[in-house]
Amino acid sequence: MDLLSSAPQHLLVLAACSFLAGLVRGFSGFGLSAVLVASASFVISPRLIIPTAQTMEVIASIALIPTVWRDVDWRWLAPMAAAYLLSIPLGVAALAYLPEASIRAGGCALLLIACLCLLANRRPNLPDGFKLRFGTGFVAGFFAGASSLGGMVASVMLFAVSLPARNLRATLIVLFFGSALYSLSWGSWHGIVTAETFTRAAWLALPLLAGIAVGSRGFHQVSEAGFRRAVLAVLAALALAGLVSVLWSA
Repeated sequence: MDLLSSAPQHLLVLAACSFLAGLVRGFSGFGLSAVLVASASFVISPRLIIPTAQTMEVIASIALIPTVWRDVDWRWLAPMAAAYLLSIPLGVAALAYLPEASIRAGGCALLLIACLCLLANRRPNLPDGFKLRFGTGFVAGFFAGASSLGGMVASVMLFAVSLPARNLRATLIVLFFGSALYSLSWGSWHGIVTAETFTRAAWLALPLLAGIAVGSRGFHQVSEAGFRRAVLAVLAALALAGLVSVLWSA
């Protein structure tokens, strides 16, 4: 779908989706791609909106990184980033050649179950170490390349090990900057990313940045416990919305 030739109502829907995605990203540090893909898939193909969302992840990270850099947890970021390097190409290849709906449906179902367990205070007893951090990055990187769910996968695991809110948010913001650039480079190789991808992202950047500004203000006004409850609820809602969007387009 060419954005410039789209129906006006579709442009308004995409702008609203972009604002909502920015709102969630500004507050939680993640969720931009998941919100945008789940909501915009009703008017545009996921194969088109996923690379657009990755481009917008770069825009969002540039806006947020200066405010969170000092809070990044490098013990988590370094092994996760290394794993992303290995698994994102696999995810992008899956998006290019496998049924995207099946990947998204499976990922959303698992995420919904995990979020509901965490909301019920049923946390797995996971030993925090290199294997857990690298494994989290590997799984999240695959879903980041294949279905825009990478941020949700990573955030659920970081919640499971009780990383402090400001460190969790900062670590994810920096991680997604690098992973989005990396995904876009592999998407270009497979022909998924085109000039239209960047045109679409440029048109949607203004509502995105407006949403980020509102969401960031909300983060600084909420308690640690309130942040965790709110974000887990958002994650569960996003997973459910992802399932609905897959079923809707089936």
